[in-house]
Amino acid sequence: MADHGTRDIRNIALVGHAGAGKTTLVESLLFHGGSLAAPGSVEKGTAVTDFEPLERRYHHSVNTAVVSLDYKGRHINLIDTPGYPDFLGPTISALSAVETAVVVINAAGGIEVLTRQLMRIARDVHDCRMIVINKIDTDGVDLADLVTQIQEAFGAECLPINLPAEGGRKVVDCFFNDQGASDFSSVEALHTALVDQVVEVDEELMALYLEQGEIKAEQLHDPFEAALRDGHIVPICFTAAREGVGVAEFLDVLVRLAPNPTEGNLQAFVDDGPQPQELQPEPDAQGHLLAHVFKVDFDPFVGKIGVLRVHQGKITRDSQVFVDDNRKPIKVGHLFRLQGKQIFETDEGVPGDIVALAKVEELHWDSIVHDSHDEDHVHIKPPWFPAPVAGLAVEAKRRGDEQKVADALAKLSEEDPCLKVERDPGAKQVLLRGLGDLHLRMALEKMDERYHVQVETHAPDIAYRETITASAEGHHRHKKQTGGSGQFGEVFLRIEPLSRGKGFEFVDEVKGGTIPGGYIPAVEKGVRQAMEEGTLSGHPIQDVRVVVYDGKHHHVDSNEVSFTIAGRRAFEEATRKARPLLLEPIVHLVVSSPEEYFGDLSGDLSARRGRITQTANPGNGQVTIHAEVPLAELQDYQARMKSITGGHGAYVLQHAHYEPVPQNVQAELISSHRARR
Repeated sequence: MADHGTRDIRNIALVGHAGAGKTTLVESLLFHGGSLAAPGSVEKGTAVTDFEPLERRYHHSVNTAVVSLDYKGRHINLIDTPGYPDFLGPTISALSAVETAVVVINAAGGIEVLTRQLMRIARDVHDCRMIVINKIDTDGVDLADLVTQIQEAFGAECLPINLPAEGGRKVVDCFFNDQGASDFSSVEALHTALVDQVVEVDEELMALYLEQGEIKAEQLHDPFEAALRDGHIVPICFTAAREGVGVAEFLDVLVRLAPNPTEGNLQAFVDDGPQPQELQPEPDAQGHLLAHVFKVDFDPFVGKIGVLRVHQGKITRDSQVFVDDNRKPIKVGHLFRLQGKQIFETDEGVPGDIVALAKVEELHWDSIVHDSHDEDHVHIKPPWFPAPVAGLAVEAKRRGDEQKVADALAKLSEEDPCLKVERDPGAKQVLLRGLGDLHLRMALEKMDERYHVQVETHAPDIAYRETITASAEGHHRHKKQTGGSGQFGEVFLRIEPLSRGKGFEFVDEVKGGTIPGGYIPAVEKGVRQAMEEGTLSGHPIQDVRVVVYDGKHHHVDSNEVSFTIAGRRAFEEATRKARPLLLEPIVHLVVSSPEEYFGDLSGDLSARRGRITQTANPGNGQVTIHAEVPLAELQDYQARMKSITGGHGAYVLQHAHYEPVPQNVQAELISSHRARR
C-alpha cells in the first residue's frame, strides 16, 4: 500500500531559464528533506537529476527528471526540467503532470526570455504558479528592484511570501508572521498585502476581515488555494540553494500552502466517442483508473519506461489496464517510483501519484492508461508545443545501419514531443527536426552514446511548402489492358485555394454513382500522394480544396489502384494550371541581450529579410526584440548572435506562418529540384 494519501501529495515542476539553479535547488531540497546525506553538484556530475552522460559532460539538464521526498507527513514529487529553449518540449509535458509550476529566476540574471515564456505556458495549462528568486547571495544584486520588475512583467499579484534578511543569509516568513527585520521592504506591510490579496476571493472572509481587522492563519488556507488556482496570487520565495538559505522555508511553503491534487486545477480530458464531450477526472481512489503518460525514457538495462500521472482511481501491481483504445489488456507486473535514474518498486499509485511502468511497448507520450473500455476514446487535451523548425538530413554512416538509425531516431522522438522524424519523398531523405541547433546536436550525441549508431548529417533542410493561387480543373483517364482483368478509372476534379494555414479539404460531389462510393477514398489517396510530392520543387502542397465531381468506372476493370492513379494524375494536371506558388516558413524570433547590442542585432535581422515587430526594455540593462524572419535566413544565427553579443544573448524561435518566397529564391529551388529529378 502507498504510505501516503492523495491529500498528502504535492506535485511540483521546477522550471526556468538555464543558469537559474533549478537542479541545485532540487539537490538542496532533497538534502533538507532528508532524502540525501549530502547535496550533489552539477559541476562535479553528482546531481541526482542530471544523471545522463550528456548532462554530466555539459553541466546542464537536457531532459526532465523525477524525484520525491517525504517531509513533515507530505509526499513531494519534484520534476527538474531543462533550462534551454531547445528542450522546451519535455518541460511543457511535465507541466501537465503537476498542480504547481515553480518558476526559478536567477537573482543576478533577472527576467530572461524563457522566464516570460514559461510563466505564460504555466498559466495557459492552468497550473498554480510560484516564483523562486535563487542565488540571493550574489554580490551586488538589487532584489527590491527585481521584485518590482517581476510585478511589472507579470502583475501585481506577484507578492513575496518571505523576504531575505541579514544580507541574504536567511529569510523571514511574511504570510504566517507579521513581525521581523528584512533586507528590504517591511514584513508587516507585506503580511497585510498578502492577507488583503487572499481574502479578495472569499466575500464572507473579507467581511470578517473588515470587521475584525485580522484573520487567523488557519482561516487563510482555503482562500489561499483558491487564489492560487485563479492566478490571483503568485507567491515569491527567496533562496540561495547552494548555501541552503531559504530552502527549509521553501519546503515549509510547499507543505503548508502548495495545493494537493484535490485543490489544484484539474486537467481537462476529452472523450472522442460517439458523443464527444469534455471530462473532468475526480481524484477519487474508488473511481475508474485514468492516468496519462507525460514522459518516456529508454533505459539501456530496463528498457522502455513510461512515467504516469494518476488523475483518477488507482493503479496497483498485478492490476489489469488498457492503453488508449487498445483492446488487449496489460497486466501490471511491476510498478515503480523514480529517484533520478534509480527506480524502486511500489505496490500502488493513488490519485495524484507519479509512478512508472516498464517494458510496456504500447506506451507513448500522452497515452491514456485506464482500466475500463468506457475510456477507450479518452485523451488529455494536448498543450501547446513550439513547432520544430530546425532540421538536419540524416543518413547512416555505415551501409547496413539504416534500420538501426530508424529505430534510434524513433526512440529519441518518443522521448521528446518537439523532436520529429520526417521522410522527404522528393529528396529521398530522412529529416530530424527540432527546436534549434543545440537540440539536434544533443539528440545525435545521445544516439551515438546510447545506441552506438553514427550518422552523416547535411545542411538543414527548410520546410518549404507549395500552394496554389487560382482555381483549376483536372482530368485523367487511367486505362491499362494486359489480358484478363485490366485497370480502368476516370476522374474529373477541380481545385481551389484555401486561406493560409487551412491545410487540406477533400469534397465528394459525385452524382449518380459515376464513381462508386467505395472508390472515393482511393481517389483521395491519390490526391494526397500527389500533394506530398508537390509540383514545383518537390515540397508538400497545402491550403487547397479538392472537389471530385465526376468520373467513370468499369464494372470489371475498375479497382482501387486505378482510381488512386487517376486521382493523382488529375490533381497534378489541375495544379499545373492553378498558378502554383512556393511558400517559406516564417518564424517569430524573440531575442534578449544587453542594450548596447541592439543596433547590431537589428541591423543583422534586417539583412536577413527580418521585420522587427516590437522592442521592449524589461530593465536591468536588457532589451528584447520581437521579429518575424524567414527560417532560411537563420541557418547560422546562433553563432552570429553569440559573436555579436559576446555570448550574452539568447533567443527563442516559434513557427509563425508561411509566406511566398521571393521570385529569385523560387527560381533557384525549382531549378535545383529539376536537376535532382
